[in-house]
Amino acid sequence: MLFLGTGTSHGVPMIGCACAVCRSDDPRDNRLRPSIVLEGDDGTVVLVDTTPDLRQQCLRHDIARVDAVVYTHAHADHILGFDELRRFNVLAKRAMRVHGDRATLAGLQRTFGYAFDPDAPRGGGVPQADLIPIAGRFSIGALSFEPLTLYHGHAPVLGFRVGRFAYLTDCNSVPDETLAQLHGLEVLVLDALRHRPHPTHFSLTEAVEMAGRIGASRTYFTHMCHDLGHAATCATLPEGVTLAYDGLRLVCS
Repeated sequence: MLFLGTGTSHGVPMIGCACAVCRSDDPRDNRLRPSIVLEGDDGTVVLVDTTPDLRQQCLRHDIARVDAVVYTHAHADHILGFDELRRFNVLAKRAMRVHGDRATLAGLQRTFGYAFDPDAPRGGGVPQADLIPIAGRFSIGALSFEPLTLYHGHAPVLGFRVGRFAYLTDCNSVPDETLAQLHGLEVLVLDALRHRPHPTHFSLTEAVEMAGRIGASRTYFTHMCHDLGHAATCATLPEGVTLAYDGLRLVCS
C-alpha cells in the first residue's frame, strides 16, 4: 500500500501561509490531497479516490497502471482528478472500472457531465468509466473490499477493509456496526485533521481515542492540515500510532 497524499483539502503547504509547518524543510510535512494505491498479490492495482493532485502523484511514484478506482465520497478533494483517468484509458485500452456508492457515482456524473454525455468525443478526449455501484462486498482481482459506513459530519461516506487493513479517511464518527467490522486489524489508516475539534473530522485527540478502541497493531493518521507538524506530533503519540506521510509504503496481509 502506498500513500499518494495525506493532506487535507487545502494541502500542505497552504496557499499564502507562512506557518512553521508550511515552511518546513521536512518532506513529510509536504502533503498532497488524500489518496492511496493498493496492490494485490496478483499485481492488481486499485486507486482509492482521484485527487486534484492525481497527475503529480502518479508522476512522482511512477504509476503507469491502474485497474480500478474505488471512491470514498464525492467531495472535491477526492474526485477532481477524475479527468486524469483518460491517460489510464489509453494505456489499458479500455474504460476504467469505477466503484462507489450511488450518491458518489451520481456526484461524479454531475461534476463531470461532459464525460457521460453520449455525444462526447471519444479517442482520449474524455475519461471513459464503467460506473459500478457498491452494494456490499466486492472484489477487484485478488483484492476483496468490505465497505464500511462512516460519518463525515452528518453525511454517510465509505471506508474500506481489505484483509487486515482498513482505510477510514474523512470521518468524525464510526458507528458501532462498523466498529464490529474492524476487529483483528494489522494496519488502520484514520482521519486526524488537527488539534482543535472540527464538525466533520476527528481531531488528533479524538483520533487517538478511536484508534485505541479499534486496536489495530499499527495505526497511521491521514488527512492532516498544517496544524500537525510531522516530527513534533509523532513524538506525542502512543506506541503503535503515528502520522502517515506522502510516499509511505506499507505491507499488510
